[in-house]
Amino acid sequence: MSRPVVVKALWGAAVLVLVAGCSSGGTEDRPGAAPPTSASGSASASGSASASPSGSASGAPAAAGRVTVTGALAEGLKSPWGLAELSGGDLLVSSRDERTITRVDGRTGAKTSLGEVPGVVPGGEGGLMGLAVRDGWVYAYLTAESDNRIVRMRYGGGDGDRLGVPQPVLTGIPKGFTHNGGRIAFGPDGMLYAGTGETGRTGLAQDRESLGGKILRMTPEGRPAPGNPFAGSVVYSYGHRNVQGIAWDAEGRLWAAEFGQNTWDELNLVEAGKNYGWPEAEGRTGQAGFVDPVAQWPTSEASPSGIAYARGAIWMAGLRGERLWRVPLSGAERSGDPGAFLTEEYGRLRTVLAGDGGRLWLVTSETDTRGTPGAGDDRILRLEVS
Repeated sequence: MSRPVVVKALWGAAVLVLVAGCSSGGTEDRPGAAPPTSASGSASASGSASASPSGSASGAPAAAGRVTVTGALAEGLKSPWGLAELSGGDLLVSSRDERTITRVDGRTGAKTSLGEVPGVVPGGEGGLMGLAVRDGWVYAYLTAESDNRIVRMRYGGGDGDRLGVPQPVLTGIPKGFTHNGGRIAFGPDGMLYAGTGETGRTGLAQDRESLGGKILRMTPEGRPAPGNPFAGSVVYSYGHRNVQGIAWDAEGRLWAAEFGQNTWDELNLVEAGKNYGWPEAEGRTGQAGFVDPVAQWPTSEASPSGIAYARGAIWMAGLRGERLWRVPLSGAERSGDPGAFLTEEYGRLRTVLAGDGGRLWLVTSETDTRGTPGAGDDRILRLEVS
């Protein structure tokens, strides 16, 4: 990129047009004809309202937001998916389809391959996905021969170090060609959380005996975490379609983004034991027994994957939407309408990770078979936000 670019979200609400964008296969981001990615390095933004199920705009005017793209830390990544930050500021990035983990120097962008993770069986939306780091272990959510699972590998962190042999943490998460979930992260309580998908078998989301279509909470060793809502179970919340974004705000509240089907993608405030409605409810319905999302988008505007919390807002990466959404928060509620940044400038956006001082790392996803990759794809971008 030639220079840093600053963009601002517009004030006010914009009426969103309802677009039924899901393909008959129910894929994670309903691929469609997408504009080519700009290679100029410029950034654009538009303010958009979260819309009600009737299609009308709702919510207060969006608080002002600002994004500065300061450069690309790394380029030439293949099907990047998970991202985790090491204690010294370097990053680990997974390749969904190559089955590898790469260490990226957080200052220079120099890449060091840590090797291929054994037992990964890529296919469709499955492969080597979310990453998390804790106490000398690298945790990975991956698709194996018979299931999705979470494993952990010892890693010393030195230049040229290799990952240790994968040790199972949690197995038996349903796998499919689509809707595999895949995001993992450690919460402020020290427990490991995972977002899963229902693999296209919608009934799994409401079945509390299944690990599909859930948010899971476990100890670092994979046991049900103390205080979980269902005795002896790692299930924390249910009724989800395909969760690929989890993050906590400054007060420790858990937020999650998930793909809708034909109508609404969602950002949810997640609470223990609650039912988020799928497949009976998609978006805000007001149905008794189901939790309505805090924000929702027509499926063509989002297809949300990773999320992060920074500067009083949730930042959400959009795949089919090809934009970075900012959702301002006040406590457990929205304080304004979502605003869109970087719209169609860097293509499909997969993962966003919060760093220090209002910095975000943003991972593009043009080489995942659904994008239109250009020179340099895929990238890890440096962002400053406010």
